[in-house]
Amino acid sequence: MAITIYHNPDCGTSRNTLAMIRQSGEEPEIIQYLKTPPSRETLVDLITRSGLSVREAMRKKEAPYTQLGLDDPSVADEALIDAMLAHPILINRPFVVTEKGVRQCRPSELVLDILPNPDIGPFTKEDGEIVIDGNGKRIV
Repeated sequence: MAITIYHNPDCGTSRNTLAMIRQSGEEPEIIQYLKTPPSRETLVDLITRSGLSVREAMRKKEAPYTQLGLDDPSVADEALIDAMLAHPILINRPFVVTEKGVRQCRPSELVLDILPNPDIGPFTKEDGEIVIDGNGKRIV
């Protein structure tokens, strides 16, 4: 099964998501979206298929969000998408695509819902939070 992750290696959530994918036995296609941003068509498709609004798919903690006035609720979706394409740091991460669907994996354990093999065994996030305990029970 093909899996694609739109990944930022500097992001703990993205690293945890990638680790869960790999622990499931899959090696995904990794797109470092800050270096290789998606096309408009791909970005719109990711947002639509994930069930998010354009605003929900944005990273609001980054400087361009307020600097460009994107916090104004009257800014249209097309303008928000333009901003994400011009400033990929505004794309919230990570997006993961599998045959089972598309998720923006925040929190990272949302990836388990779309993995072909979600029984990945015990998993603890980088920060020590237990996702799946030693008995295979999902904690979060």
